[in-house]
Amino acid sequence: MKKRLAIALMIVLLAVTACAPQAAPTAAPTAVPPTTVPPTETAVPPTATAAPRTLTVFAAASLTGAFGDIGKAFEAANPGVAVTFNFAGSQALRTQIEQGATPDVFASADHKNMDPLVQENLVAAGGAKDFATNLLVVILPPGNPANVQTLSDLTRAGLKIDLADSSVPVGNYARQVLTNMSKDPTYGADYSDKVLANVVSNETDVKAVVSKVDLGEADAGIVYVTDAAAAPGLKSIPIPADYNVIAQYPIATLAASPNPDLASAFVDYVLSADGQAILNKWGFAPAGQ
Repeated sequence: MKKRLAIALMIVLLAVTACAPQAAPTAAPTAVPPTTVPPTETAVPPTATAAPRTLTVFAAASLTGAFGDIGKAFEAANPGVAVTFNFAGSQALRTQIEQGATPDVFASADHKNMDPLVQENLVAAGGAKDFATNLLVVILPPGNPANVQTLSDLTRAGLKIDLADSSVPVGNYARQVLTNMSKDPTYGADYSDKVLANVVSNETDVKAVVSKVDLGEADAGIVYVTDAAAAPGLKSIPIPADYNVIAQYPIATLAASPNPDLASAFVDYVLSADGQAILNKWGFAPAGQ
């Protein structure tokens, strides 16, 4: 009897358990994609750079070395500016300007080629300003094969002398020196004529004279002291102050300058202490001396 009761109780328990509601399976969590935040773009202002500008300078050939250095210094002080040079005899540069060339600046080795441009209104208001002076010297080729020792030797028959043409400033100055020496009884009234009789070539600028003498194509020449200093291989004979000529160098902004502000700034730089220091390094003396 007890055994039957136990069996009946077990059956009842099993039935109750089977009827109980089953727990729903736990669902796997749904993956939520991460929120994407667009990057913030930072506005970068464009870098302000000056538009490239070119300053054109016409300058006497004797200024080649000094103005080359001045041009570099001016470019360094004025980012974006390129200085280009046309070096030649002042008379040739003057002719180019009169025929329509439009450089920004003109630097001449004399007033003879600057003053007409002022009178023709080709120079900007304010005119030309003297910025340097130069002197003349006799140069001889390396080794001095003709054995030229004194200024009197320049009259020796058969000597080959090279000068710049009389239309070139240094050629004109050289002839003034010879005229001055002819006034001294030490050399005689015919001194200039005798020296000029030995001239075998008349060049278009001072650099050509230096080149001819350096190559030994002439026994002597007359150039600026600055050109002699720039050619240390050449020998030289100084010309005494009593006979020498002081070459005055004027500079001006041209009326037709495409860059009048830069042109004026360049002229100011040449006249400044820094510009004068560079000129002095190349052997030029200040204006007025």
